[in-house]
Amino acid sequence: MRRGCIAIGKVECSGCDRPLKHGEHYLVINGEDNNKQRLCIDCCSRKGHITKRKEKGKDIDTFLPGD
Repeated sequence: MRRGCIAIGKVECSGCDRPLKHGEHYLVINGEDNNKQRLCIDCCSRKGHITKRKEKGKDIDTFLPGD
């Protein structure tokens, strides 16, 4: 399962080991054996987890899968 989250405490990216700042968006992916992977926006972009959409006339980036 994939969830978009906002960092409010100490969180590190599983991809680049960078600490995330307070209020920064990141993606949590639950794997097998309840293994959680936390990815920053940059790592999500590199791995193709971010989708571009157009809503209300504006281009947005989202963690939701494409149509």
